[in-house]
Amino acid sequence: MKLLNQTVTAIAPSATLAITSKAAELKAQGIKVCAFAAGEPDFNTPDCIKNACEAALDEHKTRYVAAAGLPELRTALCEKLQAENGISYEPSQVLIANGGKHALAQVFQTLINPGDEVIIPAPFWLSYPEMVRVAGGVPVFVKTSVEDGFLMSPEQLEAAITPKTVAVVMNSPSNPTGMMYTPEQLRAIGEVAIKHDIWVVSDEIYEKMVYGGVEQASMAAFGPEFYDHTITVNGFSKTFAMTGWRLGYAAGPKPFMKALFALQSHLASAPNTFAQWGAIAALKEAGPDVATMVKAFAERRERIYALMSAIPGVKCPKPEGAFYVFPDISSFGMTSLEFAQRLLEEHHVAVVPGVAFGDDTCVRLSYACSMDNIEEGMRRFTAFCASLKK
Repeated sequence: MKLLNQTVTAIAPSATLAITSKAAELKAQGIKVCAFAAGEPDFNTPDCIKNACEAALDEHKTRYVAAAGLPELRTALCEKLQAENGISYEPSQVLIANGGKHALAQVFQTLINPGDEVIIPAPFWLSYPEMVRVAGGVPVFVKTSVEDGFLMSPEQLEAAITPKTVAVVMNSPSNPTGMMYTPEQLRAIGEVAIKHDIWVVSDEIYEKMVYGGVEQASMAAFGPEFYDHTITVNGFSKTFAMTGWRLGYAAGPKPFMKALFALQSHLASAPNTFAQWGAIAALKEAGPDVATMVKAFAERRERIYALMSAIPGVKCPKPEGAFYVFPDISSFGMTSLEFAQRLLEEHHVAVVPGVAFGDDTCVRLSYACSMDNIEEGMRRFTAFCASLKK
């Protein structure tokens, strides 16, 4: 039998899914597991979105649309990006994809020639490096630390740039850390990218999940040069509790988007038609539902951070966005994988080892779960840590 594509066969399986699978096995045995692994809102999709989708089905809106997505949705996104992000795009500069992940994968395929380098601050969302590799590129990691709030400095970015660098990935608020760059910090990063004429892939999927008065900013809004060097990627999954709907989008300068449109026309034909009508309702009607969800996440953030930061031996910066905490557990003298496995097996708490995100000193917990789960899970987490100190 002939060999398979070596880049694809070298892809590491998702650590999140592996932990989730093991937790499911324990649950099937009748064991109560406190799960903090999945990065998915625990709310139902708002009714206004579901109703719009149902209406589209009733009206037989089930045929192909333009490869770049439904014109009405692209127009609505232009209005959203102008009003909320301060970025002026035309519909011809917006592409609807089958989820934010699909949008990102296509962006990398469009940007990268074989051997090109993409700079990724670590810790990072675990799919970035694999997407870059599958596109033929080389991920270059810039290590950040808990002491610096897991934020890359402009000096670190500049030191990592080589003649092969084509882009840097920015994710603020961040998965897995929950940390954010201030507008000033983002601008400084963008100035380095402009100086070296590289792209910024700005992943803004958690833009609405911001707490404590911190300001979320979009790189492309800072001025013409920033606009010309930035590809903005976002989606509906997190903000609107639409993970299973699989709708995301990318926006950027016209020459880049023309190439991206052509790629998607061959890879996907077009996104799900009736789901896109639901997405229009999300943008226009679901604001109050989003506010309710964000309020709940803010309350959970306060509680899980208070409990986590009280544990001896744990260092944990307070997350400013998204719905994750990323505590440093290195004082316990084990890898993040061993910590996560023992925590699950001995105390039935599911977290994701930080090694999957490029940092083996930490674990990730999602607080997109009930307050009861947080209380019980953190009680067990605390007891586990205490047992390791004995």
